[in-house]
Amino acid sequence: MLDALTLDQMRMFVTVAEAGSFRAGAARLLRAQSAVSHAIANLEQQLDVSLFDRSGHRPTLTASGAALLEDARAVLLKVDFMRARARGLGEGVEIELSLVVDTLYPLPLVAAALGELREALPAVRLRLSVAPLGGPLQALRERRCDLAIMAGEDFLDPRIETEALQTVPIVAVAAAKHLLARRRQVLTSADLADQLQIVLEDPTALSEGRDFGVLSPQTLRVGTQEAKRALILAGVGWGRLPQWTVERELAEQSLLPLAATALGPQGVAQVQTYLARRSDRSLGVAATALREALHRLAKPPRRTARASLRATSASR
Repeated sequence: MLDALTLDQMRMFVTVAEAGSFRAGAARLLRAQSAVSHAIANLEQQLDVSLFDRSGHRPTLTASGAALLEDARAVLLKVDFMRARARGLGEGVEIELSLVVDTLYPLPLVAAALGELREALPAVRLRLSVAPLGGPLQALRERRCDLAIMAGEDFLDPRIETEALQTVPIVAVAAAKHLLARRRQVLTSADLADQLQIVLEDPTALSEGRDFGVLSPQTLRVGTQEAKRALILAGVGWGRLPQWTVERELAEQSLLPLAATALGPQGVAQVQTYLARRSDRSLGVAATALREALHRLAKPPRRTARASLRATSASR
């Protein structure tokens, strides 16, 4: 009787499994607990398997339930995507378009893309936010933006579609007066660990328990890239910054690159960036135009430097 399966049953099954109990699942669905229990019992009868073990204080997934849970999620994801696509086909130009950009991505390129969009579709209201690390992904998860630009491979989600944009050079730097900058030899991990490292924190809980790219036990953690740059310029400590943000300081030698091979060739790491969106939401006219502009303006990777995967996650 598989033809009798309903999307409502599958959604209840997934919600109860994620909530941990029939009561909590019913609350999320704004349904009566008895109705949810009855629907899942019917689903078990139609599938001829037990999805939950109800012998304990809380229902737990059986082996069959755990296997079928992923199938149910996949079906619901496809349905949501189909609905979003159909909705997009029937809609016109968006009233508002929101973009969240990782702090590593070159803002001049974003500005150029938004400028093109503004000329083509002046009636669309635009919103731009800049956030580090898990910020762009969380904004997408919470439906607070239409598009996001993410950096690196540390924050992946099967519900989020990504398209590669470009690599961004991240350089290890210190102020000219800093002890590390006065050393001309290749710096070891021990050399870096002896000095205070300025680190950008993740404003979300997505990287809880992870701390990559931090080589010193002495850290000063900040909430913005601007604060990090200012502290490094003042000689408080060393750190890693997007090259596009410090090109003038490097040219003037108020900041000097650190030859720290632990952080990439000559202390430079190439970070891959991605344009991201929710897979259950189709792109409207304005979002499609912005996507095309960002891809067109993205710079090709430099061929003179050997690319290396960045080692950033919970902090930068």
